[in-house]
Amino acid sequence: MSASAQNATVSPVQVRRAILTQSRRANVGHIGSGLSVVEILCALHGGVLRISRPDDPDRDRFVLSKGHAALALYAVLALKGWIEAAQLDSYCGEDSVLGVHPESVLPGVDFSTGSLGHGLSIAVGSALAARLQGSNRHIYCLISDGECNEGSIWEAAMFAAHHKLSNLTVILDKNGQQAMGWTRDVCCLDNLAERWSAFGWDTAEADGHSVGDLTAALNAPRGERPRIVIANTRFGRGVWYMEQGIAITQKHLPQRPVNWHYLPMSEEEFGIAMSGLEEA
Repeated sequence: MSASAQNATVSPVQVRRAILTQSRRANVGHIGSGLSVVEILCALHGGVLRISRPDDPDRDRFVLSKGHAALALYAVLALKGWIEAAQLDSYCGEDSVLGVHPESVLPGVDFSTGSLGHGLSIAVGSALAARLQGSNRHIYCLISDGECNEGSIWEAAMFAAHHKLSNLTVILDKNGQQAMGWTRDVCCLDNLAERWSAFGWDTAEADGHSVGDLTAALNAPRGERPRIVIANTRFGRGVWYMEQGIAITQKHLPQRPVNWHYLPMSEEEFGIAMSGLEEA
C-alpha cells in the first residue's frame, strides 16, 4: 500500500487554526515555531510516512527534535483522528499529557523530545536499530536551523554518515530565528547544504511551505547515504505580525523578531490572526 493511501490528507489551514486556537486557550507561546513547520508535518503525514496505524511495529518512525513545536504535531494527530479532539483541548492543562514538548505516551509520538540537539541522536540510533533488525522502516527527524548550533547534531551527523544510514532522512526547518534572535546573528549557519554535504550527507532543498515540493523532495530516490532536506520556511507563517515580529497589543514589549518564540497572544491578537487565516 502506498504512503498516500495509508495517510489522510490534512489541510495546513486546519492545522494553523488549531495551533492558534489551542495556544490562545492555554495562553502558551511557542506559536511561531509551530506555524513554520505546518506544511512539513502535512507532507510527512499526508504522503511520506508509511504508517497503517500508530502501533504498527513496521511503521516508519518520526522524531520531532524541535520539540517546542509539539502543538503543530498534536493538531495533525487530532485531525488524523489519532488523538481525540477533547484531548487536544487539554493542551497544557492540569494532568494533561499534551505539554509544550511531546511525550511518547501519545499515539503518533514515537519519542519524547525537547532538549535541543538530542533528537537527531535518537533518530540515528533508531535507524541503526532498524538495520540491525532487518526492518525496512525509514526514520525521519525534524530539526531546526538554530538547533545546528549544538555540537551533538554534528556528532550524530558524522556517525550516521560513517555507518551509511540511508534509512535516515532529516528535515531542517530553516526559518532563520531562534530564542535569542536571528540565527545569523547568534551563530551564523550560512551554506547549510555545503556543511551537511561535507559531513557525508546527500542534500536537497525545498520550499518549506509547499506540501507538494516537500513531498517530492522527501520521496525522491535515495542513495547509500543519509539524506537531509533543507526546508526554507518563514517563522510564524500565516500570521503577518508574527512573521514580522510585531506584538500588536502588547506595546510594552520591544518589537523584535523573536517575540513570537515565547510570547502568548492577547485576545485581540488572536482575533487578528484568525481573521487573516480565513482571508488567506
